[in-house]
Amino acid sequence: MKTSIFEQSSDILITCAPDLSPLTAREIAQLSIPIKKILIHGIVVEGTAQTAMYLCMHLRTANKVLFLLKEAQADTPEDLYRVTKKINWDNYFSNTSYFSIDSFVQNSTIRDTRFANVKCKDAIADYFVEKTGTRPDSGPLRDKVVIFLYWKESSLSIYLDLSGEPISRHGYRVNPWKAPMAEPLAAGVVITSEWNPETPFINPMCGSGTLAIEAALIGINKIPGLIRNEYAFQHIHGYDEATWHTMKKMAMHQVKSSLPFKIIASDHDQRALDAAKGNAEIAGVDHLIDFVLSDFQDTPIEADQEGVVILNPEYGERLGDEESLVLTYKEIGDFFKQKCGGYKGFVFTGNLELAKRIGLKPKRKIKFFSAKIECRLMQYELYSGTKRVVFKTE
Repeated sequence: MKTSIFEQSSDILITCAPDLSPLTAREIAQLSIPIKKILIHGIVVEGTAQTAMYLCMHLRTANKVLFLLKEAQADTPEDLYRVTKKINWDNYFSNTSYFSIDSFVQNSTIRDTRFANVKCKDAIADYFVEKTGTRPDSGPLRDKVVIFLYWKESSLSIYLDLSGEPISRHGYRVNPWKAPMAEPLAAGVVITSEWNPETPFINPMCGSGTLAIEAALIGINKIPGLIRNEYAFQHIHGYDEATWHTMKKMAMHQVKSSLPFKIIASDHDQRALDAAKGNAEIAGVDHLIDFVLSDFQDTPIEADQEGVVILNPEYGERLGDEESLVLTYKEIGDFFKQKCGGYKGFVFTGNLELAKRIGLKPKRKIKFFSAKIECRLMQYELYSGTKRVVFKTE
């Protein structure tokens, strides 16, 4: 009798960026799923594929949801082939399916990760040929069955990637514009800001709108799984579409229709605003955001509110850019002091030298990575009334 992973319990590894691991753990705990282990690059829980479905639907800061099939020692490609072929693959998909291999490989016998992928693919194909006489199709696409191979020295773990395309892609950003912030990072920044959705959220320099859109989704409790329709778990034996629709229906009932304040997203480039509007419309939150064509200093802000203002200025990555950005960072400080009293001000930047030009003393500096760039989310307390803005003393 075949064993369905929708009934069989195993370890589930939820991968994420290393700086987002505490936030991902917090999200999982809020879903009342017990955590077995917190790793640098992910969180381990235990459950069935139905647990993994729930995680795929709800998590904002994660990357992949991997269901463990096998752990073993493997020193050579031949060991990899042998271990992989012993798995009862027809428990999970059929010889008429399509599958792909993704991997992380650090093994001294492997010079090219693609070779490990081919050995794994060959083992699965040979298993089906011996069992059924035919083999499944395979290739690079991750829209059907996805196997994830983790092989570090002698330690081998073989997973079903039940997310398929990474859940870090929240499904709305078809207009990326320039160097957009990744969706999980933007969600992590909004969560870290401790924004209260009963108060304003202001996002000057909005670019393609990722920060504003993630804030809107968080504000109305709309989870990423309500935007995206296709996951790898839908192609695994035992998947029940009715269960999935029930999960989505329950999540839809939790979504609020409005916010007390419109989110304000401004940019000086109409092309950026057009991209942001298109993305917000796909996410279903365009009615919650006012997109304003203006320089960041002219962003309309209601005075003396206890909201959040977040800017993500350029970092000056190319030679010569940094000098031209000195004035911009100084003007951000002026903008905070002159227009943002009562708010919590945040600047997300990968250039700490330029951040000093803001001229205010940060209350917090939280480390994040944007791709491979080490960044900081700088928080500034911007007082109104009788309190004064705290200036940098260094």
